[in-house]
Amino acid sequence: MSAPPASPPPPPPLPPLREVIARHGLSASKALGQNFLFDAQLLGRIAAIPGPLDGRAVLEIGPGPGGLTRALLAAGARVTAIEMDRRCLPALDELAQAHPGRLRVVEGDAMRIDHDAQMGEPYAVVANLPYNVGTALLVRWLGAAAWPPRWRSLTLMFQQEVAQRIVARPDSAAYGRLAVLAQWRSTARLAMKVHRSAFTPPPKVMSAIVHLEPAAMPEGVSPRVLERVTEAAFGQRRKMLRQSLKGLPGAIEALDAIGIDPRRRAETLAVEEFVALARGLS
Repeated sequence: MSAPPASPPPPPPLPPLREVIARHGLSASKALGQNFLFDAQLLGRIAAIPGPLDGRAVLEIGPGPGGLTRALLAAGARVTAIEMDRRCLPALDELAQAHPGRLRVVEGDAMRIDHDAQMGEPYAVVANLPYNVGTALLVRWLGAAAWPPRWRSLTLMFQQEVAQRIVARPDSAAYGRLAVLAQWRSTARLAMKVHRSAFTPPPKVMSAIVHLEPAAMPEGVSPRVLERVTEAAFGQRRKMLRQSLKGLPGAIEALDAIGIDPRRRAETLAVEEFVALARGLS
């Protein structure tokens, strides 16, 4: 009886991330909103937030030199990383060679790339988002026309103030348009706070990680109409709804039809009330 084939040897250990950055002469670009994370234990905790990743497709935006990418690969994920900073590509290429077939690097602007087409299958998004495009990318993912979307979860790092706005509840200072868009057909929770000292260079503000998962979409509501309603309502948040919504045809009548007092302000309306208002206008 022949012996079973020997298993392939494990890949050689990767050099420390700081060594890789120094060798390639990398530094965080303020213009690109970059801040590097080196703490492997912290990065491993971030990679664990979406649950088991073994064999799963993961999209990462702005991997930089690959700190979080390492943690995702260590968790068994198949990673597609979109990076527009060409300086980081050699370091990411080294990482791809160390994990054959499990890391694909796409050079380009994540705001201009069709993520679903790139992935071609259901995927999780895990990213330390560049501060200058984080909110715009989130609104894009939340505004998907087809629902449930191709993405199965979003695990995203933001400035703590932005993260609090995503998970905020009515009648709070942080509650606004972003909270409604995040919560009307998905669940959002603050998963972890990250101290500014964890980054190189340290940003001026604290950071936090938000985890979102798609939920059932209310019937009879157009996402575009909900976006217009929240934009109008929170665009003049200190005014009563009868003032802030008067430029939206049919909005005042819809308030009356569903029993919402037009003297209320936007921050007092629950997400469900915004959904009912959008349904009346859809």
